[in-house]
Amino acid sequence: MQANPYGLENLWLQGDFITKGIAMLLVAMSIASWYVMLTKGIQIWRYRRASSAAGHRFWDTSNLQEGVNSLGRDNPFADLAQAGVDAMRHHTAHKGHLHDQLSVSDWMMLSLRQAIDECSAKLQSGMAVLASVGSTAPFVGLFGTVWGIYHALVSIGTSGQASIDKVAGPVGEALIMTALGLAVAIPATFGYNALVRGNKSIIAQLNKFGFDLHALFVTGSRSGASDGDKAANGAKLVAIGGA
Repeated sequence: MQANPYGLENLWLQGDFITKGIAMLLVAMSIASWYVMLTKGIQIWRYRRASSAAGHRFWDTSNLQEGVNSLGRDNPFADLAQAGVDAMRHHTAHKGHLHDQLSVSDWMMLSLRQAIDECSAKLQSGMAVLASVGSTAPFVGLFGTVWGIYHALVSIGTSGQASIDKVAGPVGEALIMTALGLAVAIPATFGYNALVRGNKSIIAQLNKFGFDLHALFVTGSRSGASDGDKAANGAKLVAIGGA
């Protein structure tokens, strides 16, 4: 079977260093975007499992440290709960300091908000790569297209003929570069939008969990808890004081 004289292999063999550089850049952008999409997708899946634990399993434990352990490790919900525990211990243990001018509610609010902001920053890591690839890959491919058309015009000018065999190769090269640019940009754009929605969902769950933690540390019960839950949650705070 005869090889396609205008395919990807011919593009690489016959292209100059600019054409090869553009192709390599597009491949590198594609690899980077798929790596970010896969790793961030797995991360969001793990965080959703932790979110489910934060909504149910955490509140069924007998003390806060056990509750933190029930959330697992390396996830923002465990970090947020641990930040609340550390903030309460710090405020209780360091009397007579400047932060005593803040009420327990304000101190806890600041500590939890800082922890949520840090978690939000971690969730946003890598998103700039997808945004950059999605917005620039079509233009990188377009540059390859312009360069291919330039080669076609040079072929016409040097040969003095506008026959199809003189311009088919450069024009095919131009179309391939356009297709490569779109093939890189479209998945990156869809992936970025999907991950943004996933991140917003996780951050919303973090804010809800932080609100419940704030209520627990300040009032001794989770927001909207029943009388039985209030007693159990109060016992959790007693464990902090004894720590």
